[in-house]
Amino acid sequence: MNAGREPTQPDGSSGGPIDWALALVRHDRWLRTIVAARLGERQAVDEVLQEVSLAAVGTKVVVDPARVAGWLYRLAIRKTLLYRRSRGRQHKLAGRYAERARQEADGSPDPLGWLLLDERLALVREALGKIPARDAEILLLKYTENWSCRDLARHLGQTEAAIESRLHRARRRLRDELEGSSVIEVRR
Repeated sequence: MNAGREPTQPDGSSGGPIDWALALVRHDRWLRTIVAARLGERQAVDEVLQEVSLAAVGTKVVVDPARVAGWLYRLAIRKTLLYRRSRGRQHKLAGRYAERARQEADGSPDPLGWLLLDERLALVREALGKIPARDAEILLLKYTENWSCRDLARHLGQTEAAIESRLHRARRRLRDELEGSSVIEVRR
């Protein structure tokens, strides 16, 4: 630790070292979303988050309390990449997202409506799988967690302008993929 500089709690109050247990609990849900966007498998998400927890608790690095979320985000990404490399496979969240959307969808008994919804969800899942993981990740955080650009910027350690730019680019890439699969019509 740096002499003369004592870290504070994740909530910004000074009073000793960062309480990593509290920080990890506070950031657990969105960290799960980040890791799941890159892996998609519940067991894999739990394993990566255990690694993130161990690394955070055992860190010797002084983390600025205002940047705990960004530091945890980068740590989670690093651990996810290491997990994927060690397992030799790459899973996608798109399948899990489509399944959850299907379960939350209206349970109407109309078989044609169900088939159309199922087909559309499959095409969206496929399109999400074709765009870069970072784009899928930010879209999922925005639309499944209902985060504002300010929330995204705070948790991902970026500026709001950068987040807005990333969102615009991610939406355009998803739209391009969906246009290619005839889910949406091309407007000319």
